[in-house]
Amino acid sequence: MTATPAPHPARFLAILSLLWVGAPTPVMATTHPGQAELVREVARDTGKRPQALNALLDGATMQQSILDAISRPAEAKPWKDYRPIFLTDKRINDGIAFYREHRALLEQVGRQYGVAPQYIVAIVGVETSYGRNTGKYKVLDALVTLGLYYPPRAKFFREQLKELLEMPDNHLAGPLDTLTGSYAGAQGWGQFMPTSIRDFAVDADQDGRIDLQNSLPDIFASVANYFAKHGWVDGGPVAARAQPDAAARPITVKDATPQWPLEQLEAWGYAPLQSLPPAQPTSLQTLQGPNGPEYWFTFQNFYVITRYNRSPLYAMAVDQLAGAIAAGVGQVDAAR
Repeated sequence: MTATPAPHPARFLAILSLLWVGAPTPVMATTHPGQAELVREVARDTGKRPQALNALLDGATMQQSILDAISRPAEAKPWKDYRPIFLTDKRINDGIAFYREHRALLEQVGRQYGVAPQYIVAIVGVETSYGRNTGKYKVLDALVTLGLYYPPRAKFFREQLKELLEMPDNHLAGPLDTLTGSYAGAQGWGQFMPTSIRDFAVDADQDGRIDLQNSLPDIFASVANYFAKHGWVDGGPVAARAQPDAAARPITVKDATPQWPLEQLEAWGYAPLQSLPPAQPTSLQTLQGPNGPEYWFTFQNFYVITRYNRSPLYAMAVDQLAGAIAAGVGQVDAAR
């Protein structure tokens, strides 16, 4: 048998080179759709190691219960059904006790930021029942589920997931993969989303960490700072009942932005039930109450509460809970 001559070394290397170029580039397997691109962005923006980011995301789980929860928010209820969720005797009485227990700190923060303390209390009351229920879901699971598996709001929640992955360790209450919160990925007593932690959370106790789960100074100051940065008017009105006449002009609004001077709404047939400055910028909300439509003038501070949660039902619940808490604290003080 005649031996086959060995190829020339240079030709052999050329063949290997062609084979290598033609081979497909290995692709790292990922657990979630869009994970590879997200990891590239975070690594590029922060210098964090892709391997560590992938390990975090690989450990997160898409949860159907989260997709189910976001499809039935409480804010879809009419006001007559929404109000009783938050304006209960227990929540009001617990808020009064909470205010009195933490009065010195609340009033110090209120003076610093120009936000009435009862509204700080009402926010943590509506959001987490004064810190008793901050959420059972892993924040990472929630934001992976909504950012990578929920097309209707994927843009918003992917931004929150990216911010969470980029967040410095001292802006979190603990290791990122152990944080728990709401089904939407909100954290702490005030239920801050990652971008809100970035933009508005405060290290009020100056311990080098923003802790919205365990530090009351950080919790109170962060809520107050959120309101202040969105334009809260110290001492300004929030909402006031309006009485339409028989010829009142129907008014539909897209959001709670004050659009008209109060006197314009009066000219359209809506009378205030209390004395208010006629030039006060206002809007009008129509809510379905237990006895039919309720009409409310709403002002800049109402709009600010809707920056926390865009539902006018939420803002009205916070305002009424805050009013009930302030009244209760006043009654206790008067009785002493």
